[in-house]
Amino acid sequence: MPIYDFRCPSCSAEFELLVRSGEAVACPRCGGGDLNRLVSRVSPPGKSKALAAAGRAAAKREGHLSNF
Repeated sequence: MPIYDFRCPSCSAEFELLVRSGEAVACPRCGGGDLNRLVSRVSPPGKSKALAAAGRAAAKREGHLSNF
């Protein structure tokens, strides 16, 4: 599951998400689905690490192996 940066044109929120293949992505602030994927950039220290940890926890709960 790659981490992508998104920008929501409806509310101007910028956020990063772990995205599964075929998963519909929605803005966590307004719920809008018309998002712009941003060019990858270096994230602030600790932010991507927390997202990866959340992905590992979800994989463990769902009972599948993860390559994190």
